[in-house]
Amino acid sequence: MTEQLARPAEGLVADRIRRHAERLLLRHLATEAPDLAARAETAQLGYLDFLDLVLEEEVDVREGRRFRNALKLSGLPHHKTFDEFDFAFQPDLDPRRVRDLATLGFVRAHSNVALLGPPGVGKTHVAVALAVAACQAGFSIYFTSVDDLVRQLREAEALGRFAKKLQTYLKPAVLVLDEVGYLPLSRAEANMLFQLVARRYERGSIILTSNKAFSEWGAITGDEVLVTAILDRLLHHCDVLPINGPATG
Repeated sequence: MTEQLARPAEGLVADRIRRHAERLLLRHLATEAPDLAARAETAQLGYLDFLDLVLEEEVDVREGRRFRNALKLSGLPHHKTFDEFDFAFQPDLDPRRVRDLATLGFVRAHSNVALLGPPGVGKTHVAVALAVAACQAGFSIYFTSVDDLVRQLREAEALGRFAKKLQTYLKPAVLVLDEVGYLPLSRAEANMLFQLVARRYERGSIILTSNKAFSEWGAITGDEVLVTAILDRLLHHCDVLPINGPATG
């Protein structure tokens, strides 16, 4: 008789936990409470350990959801990590330096990373992998080619929305600028790039890739003074990684 009374009572408690969890937006707990309780009973967890288990799983689920959503909105061309990068094909690239950057100290310090080398050597892969690591750690990220950046800013300027559009590239903790120097920039476009770099200076990190040495950047715009101003701010706090090995295809 006592056992028969206990079962409905357990059902009422389970329903109450589900309702409370839903009101608190603890969606994982709302659906998984019985399973979590069964696991706790099997492992003979104490009260604090059980509470720790419940909160840890809820955080993991939320973080996983946040990470996936952030990647979707990041503009990244792919989500490759360093596990997929073969350092053996780029012997001049020091894996220790790259792994040190992957600890994200440069993001916390609001400094920059420049990846320089010819096409096909893996510059974008390294840049994306650093961005994915930053996203996983909770930092906001955004990826754009410089060509697309200046096109978007030109269009916004024509509509009188330049300042608002510029905020798109100022807000993220990490901005990836791909293919700097791949196409020439007009002086107006280079000035837009300068405004971006100057506004992000010591406020947010830039990861850039370029197939041009910094000494060649003047030819990209034909304005050495403007390029010098860009580089002064960009390189003041910057890790420069040349990648000069064979193309990876």
